[in-house]
Amino acid sequence: MLQRITKFFKDVSNEMAKVSWPTREVLKGQTIIVIVVSLFFAVFVFFIDQILSRVVNWIY
Repeated sequence: MLQRITKFFKDVSNEMAKVSWPTREVLKGQTIIVIVVSLFFAVFVFFIDQILSRVVNWIY
């Protein structure tokens, strides 16, 4: 059982060594894109919600 656990962690270590991690600049750029897109959709949903609320209140 201990051998299987040891082998598992060695395999995980080997696979993690194969991962290509992004550079700091790439990570910053992607983070900014995610924040901007998230803010855009938040504002978009807010305005759609306001419009639909007014339409529903106007109808009823």
